[in-house]
Amino acid sequence: MSDDMAPREEILEPGLPIVDPHHHLWDRRLNPAELPPPRHGFENVMRLAPRYLWDELFADMSRGHNVRATVFVQCGSMYRADGPPALRPIGETEFVNGVAAMSASGVYGDVRGCAGIVGHVDLTQSVATVSEVLQAHILAGGGRFRGIRHSASWDADPEVLGPLGRGGTPEGLYRSATFREGYARLAAFGLSFDAWMLEPQLPDLIDLARAFPDTAVVLDHVGTPLGIGAYTGRREERFGVWRDNIRALAALDNVSVKLGGLAMPFAGFPSFMNRPPASSVQLASEWRPYIETCIEAFGVNRCMFESNFPVDLVSCTYDVLWNAFKVITTGASDEDKAALYSGTATKVYRLAI
Repeated sequence: MSDDMAPREEILEPGLPIVDPHHHLWDRRLNPAELPPPRHGFENVMRLAPRYLWDELFADMSRGHNVRATVFVQCGSMYRADGPPALRPIGETEFVNGVAAMSASGVYGDVRGCAGIVGHVDLTQSVATVSEVLQAHILAGGGRFRGIRHSASWDADPEVLGPLGRGGTPEGLYRSATFREGYARLAAFGLSFDAWMLEPQLPDLIDLARAFPDTAVVLDHVGTPLGIGAYTGRREERFGVWRDNIRALAALDNVSVKLGGLAMPFAGFPSFMNRPPASSVQLASEWRPYIETCIEAFGVNRCMFESNFPVDLVSCTYDVLWNAFKVITTGASDEDKAALYSGTATKVYRLAI
């Protein structure tokens, strides 16, 4: 989304400190002819942000909101081109730690980009291999490595995930005994687990988090409600199912939730890829039921707003996204805002900022 297409808005509460606990970095510049048609939406991310590295992230953080620090979350970027396949994801942590070092140099001010790093390990590998890769991530992270993400997103309808479903993630991954053998190693290393799955899969995470109470779990993107593919026109019908599962997760003390990711195509909101782009007021109206339900269930000390950039760029710019969150929390106390915008993220990811 080019700036000339995006709505110009006054920054709300510009002094409110923000720790953005979920963004990506990549360089996936391709010949436009190599890109598939933009039927699903994620192909548009590559058109809008084929390159999203430190310069682009810093520019977004400088758009007017008071972003003090960020957490990088895995996206398959800069994996090693050779060496043992199990260790290739270490390249992503090495790359991001370099970006974090750039930010920590002070050349860009006192903001701390990538103060926390969430990488990837295939937890279905042998326990010995999982342990080896976790140790390698921690070493490569230079004191910033905080956890892993192993996504379980799957749906019987291939149109729901589109190009993201081509990785072959099996149904019921989080219930797999092999996966859980690897997952059990996280607590021993003091690492958290970021979980991304789709709304119908939330019972799998409830079962996983209940079985491993000593592992801190972060649910990404409010559990990804669905309103596309086989779920077109059914988002409101399924809201109660999603809400019941959110409440069940909130009953588990080891689970926190990220408030965001709703600009992606999955929910099927009118704002997705809208032209002209939606205002923060419209975004807040669409997202409010999900965000307020999560805050009510988990409490502010286990909820954190996230940007999910540059993925959410398909519907809004970075400044408009944070304005939308601030519209939703207009009536919240200063204490609650401090938790939602920075405190919870700082605590969950153990950031030294």
